[in-house]
Amino acid sequence: MYWKEILTAIALVCVIEGMLPFISPAKYRQMVAEIAQLRDSQIRNIGLVVMIVGLLVLFTVRG
Repeated sequence: MYWKEILTAIALVCVIEGMLPFISPAKYRQMVAEIAQLRDSQIRNIGLVVMIVGLLVLFTVRG
């Protein structure tokens, strides 16, 4: 049962991550180039914030 939920979550991440390069490849390329210029600490902080927001949404939705 848990594997089904995990695989569903992974599938949704893939769908969401694939939307921008599919819809606007040029914008995606520009965004990746801008991210490549950030320092490691900035990228790490962005990742931390995204994880925290994701966890808050998950706890709110799943109760």
